[in-house]
Amino acid sequence: MATIVDYPANMFNPAATPAHSIFGVSMFVLALTAAIFVFVTSLLTYALIKFRKRDGDDSGEPVQVYGSNQIETSWTVIPLLLVLMLFLTSARVILGTQRVTKPASAVDVQVIGHQFWWEYRYPKLGIITANEIHVPVSDPKQPTPSFLEMSSVDVIHSFWIPRLAGKMDLVPNQVNIMWFDPEKTGLYLGQCAQYCGTQHAKMLLRVYVDSPADFAAWVAAEQKPAAAPADAAAAEGKAVFEANACVNCHRVQGTPSKGAFGPDLTHLASRDTIAAGAILNTPENLKKWIADPNELKPGALMPAMRLNDHDLDAVTKYMTTLR
Repeated sequence: MATIVDYPANMFNPAATPAHSIFGVSMFVLALTAAIFVFVTSLLTYALIKFRKRDGDDSGEPVQVYGSNQIETSWTVIPLLLVLMLFLTSARVILGTQRVTKPASAVDVQVIGHQFWWEYRYPKLGIITANEIHVPVSDPKQPTPSFLEMSSVDVIHSFWIPRLAGKMDLVPNQVNIMWFDPEKTGLYLGQCAQYCGTQHAKMLLRVYVDSPADFAAWVAAEQKPAAAPADAAAAEGKAVFEANACVNCHRVQGTPSKGAFGPDLTHLASRDTIAAGAILNTPENLKKWIADPNELKPGALMPAMRLNDHDLDAVTKYMTTLR
């Protein structure tokens, strides 16, 4: 598994070309606005000191200047030029990011936003997974950027990994494209950046940037169907899972479970988190989640399954074998 980089959501520590471009224009805007702040503050300080009322000064109101073509022109033209400069700088970054040609070596990922989780499909690799996305690191000598086709099945979501790229909205009935070429392996965190409902704040993003060997191993593992239950308890859990409504919403490759409404569970146990990154993937948390998702994530669309304790333990055991 990729090692965690320091502060995985820090936009001031970019780790991909789009993020570097955004960081550059951000620093330019910060420097420009800081210069304006210093200039205006200096003028204000000068005026306060120069024209303050002194002891013994009874002259009343100072001499007033009514109208100045030079001053009017200055404070109209200069801001217009500054705004034009900001517009052109931002437009250059936007167009430079959007007009990149996708190389044949690119990794294609389809990102589908749901309330309140992420679905990832790798069409060239035959992989469907959820909530945790894996991509290879991109070597400048042999670039392997990741191109993401984004859409939504319900409301507008926004995909944002600060260290890799800017925000991109996922809009129903529309496909938007973003890309990044990570330069370092590690875990990069992000967030849905568009309010999308009750659990918007817990619709988190986890991007694992793997070495070429680790990514190939992950792909090989994901392409395999779910392993057969290794013991009687897991086999009983599989039977309970398939006898309930779970199969209508979830897919487990290599089994009769073909649902597409909820996350693909084929390799659930290999993920670090559940509930779109909101909860660590431990047997205890998984059991609580199966029992009643809304207890951990109010507003989750998965209903409480109302299983008895024996069946709940069996299904949890089965889920922990799905690697």
